[in-house]
Amino acid sequence: MKMTRAGDLMIPLEKYPHMPHWFTLRQAIVEMENSVLEIDGRKSLPRVVLVFDEKYQLVGLLRRRDILRGLEPEFLTDKPLDYRKKLFDVKVDPNLSEISFDKILEGVRRRADRPVSDVMIPVAGTADYDDHIVKVVYEMNANKFSLLPVLKDGRVVGVVRTVDVFREFAKLVI
Repeated sequence: MKMTRAGDLMIPLEKYPHMPHWFTLRQAIVEMENSVLEIDGRKSLPRVVLVFDEKYQLVGLLRRRDILRGLEPEFLTDKPLDYRKKLFDVKVDPNLSEISFDKILEGVRRRADRPVSDVMIPVAGTADYDDHIVKVVYEMNANKFSLLPVLKDGRVVGVVRTVDVFREFAKLVI
């Protein structure tokens, strides 16, 4: 078996969801909902979208949980996690919750117009196109990444996901 490299496992950029940093959270949701990845006959939904600037330089990653964090009602966003947990640890009259739901929904829809750059996470690691699969695994494990952008000559050409690396290791072990 030949030595597997990041470039062998990557999903090419043109097949992976990506967007400019000025797209809204609403547009990101649409992109994620409409993207289906088909790799080796298996279908999956992307968990991360790549975010680029005007010069097509990678500036961030947008995960599903980042979008959800960006949609959180404003009254929760500036409070510590312990305080926020306490807000939901109460018994509430179900009839009262109907009253506030419309107001919360209105706020969520308003927050969906924020740019993805408000909630994306910076790129903390990448793989080179020629990196050995073991180096890719090291980067993913050391940094707790589920996806690594793959660079060739300093430009993003694709992504490697843990599921694809895992599948490659499964071929070696099973």
